[in-house]
Amino acid sequence: MHHSASLFLQKVINLSSPSVAIVILNYNGRNYLEQFLPSILASTYLNKRIIIADNASTDDSINYLKQNHPSIELLFNTSNLGFAGGYNWALKKVEADYYVLLNSDVEVTPNWIEPVIELMERNRVIAACQPKILSFHKRDEFEYAGAAGGWIDKMGYPFSRGRIFDICEKDSHQYDDVQKIFWATGAAMFVRSHVFHEVNGFDEYFFAHMEEIDLCWRMQLAGHAIYTVPSSVVYHVGGGTLPKGFRKTFLNFRNNLIMLSKNLPLSEKIWKLPFRFALDTVTAFKALLTGDTIMFKAIAQAHLAVIKWGVNEKPNNRKQVKRPLAELDGVYKGSVAWDYFIGKKKTFSKIVNNKR
Repeated sequence: MHHSASLFLQKVINLSSPSVAIVILNYNGRNYLEQFLPSILASTYLNKRIIIADNASTDDSINYLKQNHPSIELLFNTSNLGFAGGYNWALKKVEADYYVLLNSDVEVTPNWIEPVIELMERNRVIAACQPKILSFHKRDEFEYAGAAGGWIDKMGYPFSRGRIFDICEKDSHQYDDVQKIFWATGAAMFVRSHVFHEVNGFDEYFFAHMEEIDLCWRMQLAGHAIYTVPSSVVYHVGGGTLPKGFRKTFLNFRNNLIMLSKNLPLSEKIWKLPFRFALDTVTAFKALLTGDTIMFKAIAQAHLAVIKWGVNEKPNNRKQVKRPLAELDGVYKGSVAWDYFIGKKKTFSKIVNNKR
């Protein structure tokens, strides 16, 4: 009798709490799955499903999952569509109140889901949230991908509470407050499922890099809010998918400019895009002078790709109501590059609390 009573209780709890689908995009990530799935399975939130969306892996990760984790649902893609395309494809097949987009190289803590879902249930304006992202290898430091919440400056350069350019701060609980941000990291992103589909998900042209910032920007333009919930903590290995080099640099520069072109109102786009092209060109020639021909070529090709994209841009990108960047949440009205390189300010609080 005792056993059936506890089963009944679990069913009641499941019915009363929203359904959460943790969707992990896997591409040849067998080692990560082996290492990190136990922590995900140990999450205390009851009404959850764990789904591995496989982006046409060539390793033995699928065999490993079938043998060791038969309860985990599997989705199979026939080609590697990258982060953006892979998630769009997978999430069309998943029904849940909330999606958690989780990288395969993330270790979660037992109660990382509850505080985020509680906040999103209380505040229906919130479309996406992120936990606090700490480094798996240096556990008292923020991790590059999102840290304690993503911001952007007036020129469209992304940074985070706890990470400016390549500098990650130590976590001394300086960013533990729940607050609105500009973007939530794709490494561990909680999304209200119906909003994800209403704004048409990720832009698949991006393939990888910046697509989560573009998504959060469009969500804000559609009237939703993005939050960080640092009482939820995860540990991210990071840098696990694309090694630094031509492809990563190319995608970063290309996608950042396309994102600005898509989402800025014309009055800002008309001067910010040429200015950014000029700044990138300076970066490219600086790289060339130091012998970094790969970076030079990547930036040059990114610029050509942006121009080509602009010529072929689909009109549906223009339909969205554009609002001035400064009116959105998590936007720094100054220049993060200026403050960092010229002003020598290396932390988020030194930069943002100065002028805002």
